[in-house]
Amino acid sequence: MQFWGYRRPDGRVGVRNHVLILPTITCATQTAQRVTELVSGTVSFIHQHGCAQVGTDYDQTARTYAGMGMNPNVYGVIVLGLGCETHQAHRIGDEIAKCGKPVETVSIQQHGGTLQTIAEVAKIAVKMVQDASMVQRELCDFSELIVGTECGGSDACSGLSANPAVGKASDMIVHQGGTAILAETTELIGAEHLLANRAANDQVAKKAYAVIKMMENRSIQMGVDIRTGNPSPGNIEGGLSSLEEKSLGASTKSGTTRLEEVIDYAQIPTKKGLVWMDTPGHDIEQLTGMVAGGAQVVLFTSGRGTPTGSPIAPVIKISTNTPMFERMNENMDLDAGTIVNGLETVNDVGKRIMNEIMQVCNGKLTKAEILKQHDFGIWRIGPTF
Repeated sequence: MQFWGYRRPDGRVGVRNHVLILPTITCATQTAQRVTELVSGTVSFIHQHGCAQVGTDYDQTARTYAGMGMNPNVYGVIVLGLGCETHQAHRIGDEIAKCGKPVETVSIQQHGGTLQTIAEVAKIAVKMVQDASMVQRELCDFSELIVGTECGGSDACSGLSANPAVGKASDMIVHQGGTAILAETTELIGAEHLLANRAANDQVAKKAYAVIKMMENRSIQMGVDIRTGNPSPGNIEGGLSSLEEKSLGASTKSGTTRLEEVIDYAQIPTKKGLVWMDTPGHDIEQLTGMVAGGAQVVLFTSGRGTPTGSPIAPVIKISTNTPMFERMNENMDLDAGTIVNGLETVNDVGKRIMNEIMQVCNGKLTKAEILKQHDFGIWRIGPTF
C-alpha cells in the first residue's frame, strides 16, 4: 500500500505540511496563538508548562517539545520563548534542528514585548509557509507510517467493535512494514500478561510488567486507589464494570502481532511493528506523547464521543456504537457500531479503517482538523518548583 507524502531531510515522511509555532513556556502561548491567527499555514498549541521543572520531569517535557517539532508532519518550526524560563527556546531549537528542517528561535524579552514579537514571528512564518508550499508530495510506502492508537470515553461496545477493528488495522499496518503504537498503560492494567506473552524477547516482556507496576505504584504512593478514577463516570454509565474489563477491551487495539518494544513517553520507536508507549490514560496526554514520538496519524475510538484532535497529526475518530456516531457526527469520522448491529465483521471495519488512513494520508481532512481541535497536554511526572 502507498500514499502521497512529504519527504523530510532526515528521510522520514509526513502526511501534513505544517509550520509549527512552538511556545516553550506557558507565558508565550498567547503570543504564538496570535501569530497563527495572522498567518495561514501555521499551527500552535496552548499549554501550562516550561518553567520550574527539574530532573526527569524537565527531560520529559523537553523531549515532548522537541518531538513535536521533529514530527515529519511539520515542515519547519519557530520556537518561541519568553527568555528567562527553564526550558530555553534555543536548546529546544537546537535539538529540532538536528533533523535538518528549518528552525528559527525568537524571545519575547529580547524583542521588546508582545507586539514586536508577534510582528517578528509573523514575518519569519510568512517566509517559512511560502517555502513549505513549494514542497511536492511523493509516493511513499505504508512502511513509512507510525500510527498511534487510543481509546477515550469507552463503553461496553469498545472491546466488541471499534477496538478490535483498530486491532485488525494495526495488524495490517505491521504487515505492510509500518509501526503501530499502543498507549494507555493505566488502561492495560489487568491485561499486561496478554501483551507480555507476545513480547519479542524476555527483556520486552519484563518491561511490559515493569511499566504496569510503576503506574500502580504511583497511585499507592499517593495513598489512593487508581480504580477510583478509572473507569470514569462516563465509562461506568456506558456499561463498563471495572478497570480490568476496560483493559481487556483496550488491549484489543494491539491486534495479534508480536510486541517489539516498550518505549518511554514521547520517545521515537526504534523498531518497526507493534510498540507499546508508556503513557497515562488521559486522552490528550497520551495523544501528545504518541505524536511527539513521531506518529503521523492517530486512530481514536470512543463510545461516549469526543472532539479531540492534535495540532499537527490528523486524528481519525471511530465510534463504537451507531447511536453516538449519529448524535456526534460532526466529531466522529467512522462508525464501527455496524459490527454490533451485525451489518459488518471486525475484519470489514478494519479494512475500512485502513482505507480511511490512506485517504487521510493523501490529504483528506479529519473532523478534528476541520474544527481546528488543536489539543495538547504533557504528562508531568514531577512537581513544579
